[in-house]
Amino acid sequence: MTRLLEVEGLEMRFGRVTAADGIDVGVASGELVGIIGPNGAGKTTFVNLVTGYLRPLGGSIRVDGDEVTGKRPYEIVRLGVARSFQIPQLFLSLPVLDNVLVALAVAEGRGLAPWRPLRERHRLEAAYAALARFGLDTDADRAAGELPEGGRKLLDVALAFALGPRLLLLDEPTSGVSAAEKHTVMATVVGALRQQSITALFIEHDMDVVRRFADRVLVLSEGRFVADGSPDEVLSDPEVRRAVAGKA
Repeated sequence: MTRLLEVEGLEMRFGRVTAADGIDVGVASGELVGIIGPNGAGKTTFVNLVTGYLRPLGGSIRVDGDEVTGKRPYEIVRLGVARSFQIPQLFLSLPVLDNVLVALAVAEGRGLAPWRPLRERHRLEAAYAALARFGLDTDADRAAGELPEGGRKLLDVALAFALGPRLLLLDEPTSGVSAAEKHTVMATVVGALRQQSITALFIEHDMDVVRRFADRVLVLSEGRFVADGSPDEVLSDPEVRRAVAGKA
């Protein structure tokens, strides 16, 4: 199976804290990979390194054979990599539709100058299509700040999805979402990913979500992936349960 993401020898430190300790990992096209680990293990740092929000101290990151190590986020987006955030990065006072339009305009390099119209036809079509995939098209004219937490999470993912990525990295897509909403939110996200054959990695603390939706699970501890396998295999390992969930 073709590897879409290849990471070799990735190194990152913050003072005396090692956040990436020679990480080696590959992700095949079409995989949905869950990343789990204790707080401070380096999960968000890994996403930040792959998406260009941090520059690694060493190692290599390739997407479909293209070297992206050290490139800026907008350059990596143009190579087909997008992300969502643990805390949704939204303009809460703007309509849901305009949040997507802004993301598209910035990705195009057009900027937000007042003399450049935001609601151009091609952009509107892409924005409505992205919203429809996440069940948000009926909320298009509603202020983003009026959405429930699950809706905000879906909108944040929709912004990334609208950029047409081949690889999508999701930082805790169900954090802050009520227990009743978590599986619905994740099922919506995964359905959209499967429909477009988008490869994805998602950080998650809810092991039920990981078990239900991941094809494969990676366990990060002290800046290294220490386990890699199917959800049943990894989540039934007593050492993993102890490290990640505090269970024997």
